[in-house]
Amino acid sequence: MTEPTIENTTTDYDLSALVIPLLKGVIYQENDAILWHALLQLQARVRDYVGVLGLELVLDEAEGYAFLRARKEEPDDDAAPKLPRLIARRPLSFPVSLLLALLRKKLAEFDAGGSDTRLMLNREEIVELMRVFLPERSNEARLIDQIETYINKIVELGFLRRLKPVTASPGKQAVVFEVKRILKAFVDAQWLANLDARLADYQAYLANEHGESSDG
Repeated sequence: MTEPTIENTTTDYDLSALVIPLLKGVIYQENDAILWHALLQLQARVRDYVGVLGLELVLDEAEGYAFLRARKEEPDDDAAPKLPRLIARRPLSFPVSLLLALLRKKLAEFDAGGSDTRLMLNREEIVELMRVFLPERSNEARLIDQIETYINKIVELGFLRRLKPVTASPGKQAVVFEVKRILKAFVDAQWLANLDARLADYQAYLANEHGESSDG
């Protein structure tokens, strides 16, 4: 009797079995190796299929993720039909955008300095990333609660994954997050190269915002 393998189980997949999960979100290799293998085998057909819908498949085989995004419109092609967007854009608040940029920078530093592939940060480390960019507050608990809401939003977006708490010290557990490598697809290397200038802009913006709120 032949044991089932990834190769012979992917024949059970058709286009709809691949496109529907992609329309719902990201496909990760680590979550479903068989589905991932089927996508690799049928990716050309998937690209053609979603292209009719005005979408393109973004697939990073090295990092092990794939997702759909709206195809960029050609600015000079006025004759091209304007399709309604199947995937809505999600405007992000300024602090959430800032935290995403800081996590992307942390991921670049991690990749440059180590051999591991999974960047793990505990909540306190993420709070410290954000702290220098936020106005000083006398209420530390309120500051942490505020940053926690940004973290939760990024978990919801799929760029952070909350892991099981680990024991940090006797009687104390730490909340740990994995920075998902798909973040690299949304904050590319060129954008990252200008990050220091952007962070300076962030600090100026926040300082100005804090000044206005204090005046008010």
